[in-house]
Amino acid sequence: MFDFEKIDNYRENNRIEAKAARSDLPISIWQTYSAFANTDGGVILLGVEENSDKSLNIIGVKNPDKLVTDFWNTINNPQKVSVNFITDSHVRIVEIEGKKIIEIEIPRAERVLRPIYLDNNYNNVYRRNHEGDYRCNAVISKAMFRDAAPEAQDTVVLEKFMIDSFNKETVRRFKNNFKNKHQGHVWENISDDEFLLKIGALSLGVDNKIHPTAAGLLMFGNEYEIVREFPQYFLDYQEHYDTSIRWTNRFVSSSGEWSGNVFDFFYKVYNAIIQNPNIKRPFAIASDGVSRTDDTDMHEAIREALANCLIHADYYGDGGVVIKNYLDRIELANPGGLRVSLEYALAGGYSSPRNGTLIKMFGFLEIGERAGSGIPKIYFAWKNNGLATPVLKEDSTLGRTFLTLNVATSDKTSDISKTSDKPSDISKTSDKPSDISKTSNKKEYILNFAKKNDTIKTSDLIDNLGVTSRQVNSILKELVDGGALVAEGKNKGRIYRLP
Repeated sequence: MFDFEKIDNYRENNRIEAKAARSDLPISIWQTYSAFANTDGGVILLGVEENSDKSLNIIGVKNPDKLVTDFWNTINNPQKVSVNFITDSHVRIVEIEGKKIIEIEIPRAERVLRPIYLDNNYNNVYRRNHEGDYRCNAVISKAMFRDAAPEAQDTVVLEKFMIDSFNKETVRRFKNNFKNKHQGHVWENISDDEFLLKIGALSLGVDNKIHPTAAGLLMFGNEYEIVREFPQYFLDYQEHYDTSIRWTNRFVSSSGEWSGNVFDFFYKVYNAIIQNPNIKRPFAIASDGVSRTDDTDMHEAIREALANCLIHADYYGDGGVVIKNYLDRIELANPGGLRVSLEYALAGGYSSPRNGTLIKMFGFLEIGERAGSGIPKIYFAWKNNGLATPVLKEDSTLGRTFLTLNVATSDKTSDISKTSDKPSDISKTSDKPSDISKTSNKKEYILNFAKKNDTIKTSDLIDNLGVTSRQVNSILKELVDGGALVAEGKNKGRIYRLP
């Protein structure tokens, strides 16, 4: 029986190809096979015409058994098709209104098989978009070949680098965070070099010397070193609270004002995002009587989304990681498509990490999920908070993945925007939980920032608080004089931490 419901479902997603074959296989069938296999699958119908109104016209095929035999002979010829991964159950001869057609279902190919290419030519690779099948450019093809490798991208030992490529302050912050999460751990008092070996940031090269791994360079390296290995590497945070200007706050990995690595970017972005007026921050004093606890399932989900974006990025790919923070939504984009189908990603339970060592490193800080439950956790948190369902999508043409998180209903957004066009005016609404316009609230923010980052510098706070360095230093001095913070070092090297 012809499964009209399945065909209708495919048609909604532009994953059906009707070909008016009568006695011979159309040449374009192999381009469609490659395109469906390399994207999200689809159905090929032989003996069917598609009318201008998208309806189907059954014309039937002659000698369907011969066509099916020709199909199997060709698809199993490695000189024509790189891999045949479908079985007899995917090909059926169906009779409708006295006419016979052939239905060929093409699933999405497994990551290790992609790209499916044609004519024994690595460059003859196709993918599917809304307009049909298109031949991939070299960037997209190479990305699929990278993903097909059995080992994660970030395990490679980079022998042209040494440990001095790492930013020492980043290493220290990571190690302090690790100690806070794992008090009494056997790695607590080992040397930095040994610690970095344990977590996979360093490894032994073929030259029997210790070198950074790709994961180590991304996590701890200085940006000017990272781009030597990853020329397209770029991290970009943009804050769009005022539509009359291009952005209200922005920092990028290439600015030279900070390390520019993945670890520091994660914390800079997270601490900026949670200041969004639409992200609820319940006020509660922690057991130490000083810092505030404001963690919710939404905060955890934001950390998860941000970590996923950084962990699953293809840092050899184009476009960089771009995070855009609007009053009503957060948009996250990373180079690299989904390694599993969209259905698998939303269902959870299956993990195919592009950068397995980065996952392990974030896991040491209790950030991120390796079990494939990260996306479902984000969706659940958004549902639990009564917000619009997040939107996860893959752009096969660009080779990028996008996640949009709506943080406010349309009513909330309009209320906020009526307050003023400027983000500084938004903070003056005293009943907003993220209000940091008053000195007391700035102190609370700084103490909370210190709790999450172990040590802080003046430069860490200027962008997020939206004030001058003189104002920040004045508040820090008050906190030190009051015993809430401890200062170490002098001048530009001064850092602050909780007692």
